[in-house]
Amino acid sequence: MPYIISEACIDIMDNSCIQVCPVDCISAHGRMRVIDPESCIDCGACVPECPVEAIYPDDELPDALSEFVQINAAVLEGTEQVDALVDAYASAHNVSNTPAEGK
Repeated sequence: MPYIISEACIDIMDNSCIQVCPVDCISAHGRMRVIDPESCIDCGACVPECPVEAIYPDDELPDALSEFVQINAAVLEGTEQVDALVDAYASAHNVSNTPAEGK
């Protein structure tokens, strides 16, 4: 059961999750961070570090955020694919998250 980073992360640009991941499975992309589902060891260290509560175990991801399973898995295809999917989702859902101060 890998963890999934979801909509609340888009445009936040916080790296707290990256800093605590013991296996470096979280990476920064254009507008959000994503978790490599093949490298995630399901430790959950990232969850309490997320300032916007965007990280879910995949079996607890709300149905409304199910597209983020594909977005996170796109990391296996490269940054361009992640960025394209995030941009499409953000446009379709009018996402306008504001980055935290000092980030």
